[in-house]
Amino acid sequence: MTEKTAKEKRPQQVYALVVEVGRKADDGLPAKATGGALLCYASGVDEAEAVRETVAILKEADLAVLEVQGLGTLEERRAAGEDIGPDDEELMQRALEENSVIVAQMTPFFD
Repeated sequence: MTEKTAKEKRPQQVYALVVEVGRKADDGLPAKATGGALLCYASGVDEAEAVRETVAILKEADLAVLEVQGLGTLEERRAAGEDIGPDDEELMQRALEENSVIVAQMTPFFD
């Protein structure tokens, strides 16, 4: 009988996430904004891990996370026909190399 081998590490991937945020004191949003949306690139072994890490970091930054929508990995997005520019590819590569969450875009909402 063979010994159980150590669990193989699953490779990190980068997931594109759209995070909707509400208002909170010291959140950095413009004064008259009612909330906002952030496009984030986050690394993780799966999308759930990427979401957890993103939410934790945004909460540390005093943002009120309301909802997170996963857009998929670079490969999944390309397979769906999305045109991904070189700037976004570079940010996704950086998130992978640094095992981090990158906020690529922040759009405030106004009523």
